Amino acid sequence: MKELLFKTISLIVAVVGKLGYGGIIVMMFLESSFFPFPSEIVIPPAAYLAQRGEMNLAVVIFCGILGSILGALFNYWLALKLGRPALLHYGRYIGLTEEKFNRTEIFLQRHGVFGTFIGRLIPVIRQYISFPAGLVRLPLIPFILATALGAALWVVILAAIGWLVGNNQELIMRYSRHTFYYLLPLIIFSCLVYIYRQRRKSSL
Repeated sequence: MKELLFKTISLIVAVVGKLGYGGIIVMMFLESSFFPFPSEIVIPPAAYLAQRGEMNLAVVIFCGILGSILGALFNYWLALKLGRPALLHYGRYIGLTEEKFNRTEIFLQRHGVFGTFIGRLIPVIRQYISFPAGLVRLPLIPFILATALGAALWVVILAAIGWLVGNNQELIMRYSRHTFYYLLPLIIFSCLVYIYRQRRKSSL
């Protein structure tokens, strides 16, 4: 398994090196939509190429964020076009059960933009949060902004891993698996601030 992951990371480095920034956008589009393509093996190798002087780190991050937004918009559009019954029918093939979908949908109906932002920071949920956002017809501009902010935090951390670790594939794998834990303090802080503001609003 470890050898397979090493080969995958090497392949991603080669693909990104050949396709350039467009390759990052395409792969992050796939990662952000419902295709099972992890960002943890896309952004760190691209940042490693930037550290070697073969790419620009700022452009790598921008392309990662742009690809994430485009993938999220694709899911949002699918939700609008297909509707709830079709999403529930096909969602079972990618692990999206009706119970999970219902919980996420109710959460977004209550918390909208903030729920989208937090969802973008949580593995697995981040790929599918756009479906219920489309179904509840979350306003497009706030949806894009929340998606961009959440994606930016994720991409920047992954880029930092690739830049600092370099071509050490074992360390890339180890640190990338723990990306969520680096974001956990921010998630907790954001939730506390959100709860505080909501309570203040309700008390006025």
